[in-house]
Amino acid sequence: MAVMSNADIHPELRRVARFVPRQIVYRWSLPLLRKLHNLRQPDNSGTEVLTLPCGVGVRLHRPARTAGPAPALLWIHGGGYVIGNAAQDDDLCRALTRKLGIVVAAVDYRLAPEHPYPTALEDCYRALRWLAQLPGVDAGRVAIGGASAGGGLAAALAFLARDRAEVRPVLQILSYPMLDDRTTDPALDDSGFRLWNTASNRIGWTSYLGGADPGTAVPARRDDFAGLPPAWLGVGTLDLFHNEDLSYARRLEAAGVRCEVNEVPGAFHGFDRIAPKTPVAQAFFDSICASLRSVLTPVR
Repeated sequence: MAVMSNADIHPELRRVARFVPRQIVYRWSLPLLRKLHNLRQPDNSGTEVLTLPCGVGVRLHRPARTAGPAPALLWIHGGGYVIGNAAQDDDLCRALTRKLGIVVAAVDYRLAPEHPYPTALEDCYRALRWLAQLPGVDAGRVAIGGASAGGGLAAALAFLARDRAEVRPVLQILSYPMLDDRTTDPALDDSGFRLWNTASNRIGWTSYLGGADPGTAVPARRDDFAGLPPAWLGVGTLDLFHNEDLSYARRLEAAGVRCEVNEVPGAFHGFDRIAPKTPVAQAFFDSICASLRSVLTPVR
């Protein structure tokens, strides 16, 4: 990885970058971060807050009007597998529903280390099966997606759905996905990184994996990419996951899986959620929408 500096941060992100820490997840900070997440009172207006029969929580966002069964997206939140909840992405899910006219279900999967692999993945799979069977949803037009650890879970879910052959997602949205447990060498850290570094990555992956076999649990360690759904993958050049994500995209393409890559110069991890009103974040969102629209909207 080429060594960059704060000067390489995208001009639209430099001001906010001064206030964003390079690391937020430490062993000692996990309880505090979780309490802060739980203290937030989500705006549930227009959102259906559900608990599925299997016990998995879902926040469901429906379009105002649809003509017939609607396409859908299962959205998976980030947080390094150890923090976060579905409500944190309400604004994103509502924006996707409003702009595309699709149903969006955000899943509240259980977190590590209390619930190591495969708990979170199985929670996402149960939510995917439920979404595909939901009245008013077109089971043939269901996509999956997520950001950061949610993107890693979406990638893992694509493998699981392919292998079980019960639900066939038509697209995977991988927003700066957390894909490789081997990205833990401090030499990879860069002064331009924000929020997530190799120390955080080590905490997240060791918590999530527990005693699991990385060859099965970690998407970047899989070697059977054939038959996966097409992908959209977006990542900034100042993101710890930049190299592993581009490598993953190349492996998808090599296996015959179409993968659209949106590489954002000077963008750090989570930039679009931290500065959502900047043009660079809006362009990132528009690219996700365009990819979803191309697959989920039928040709008339």
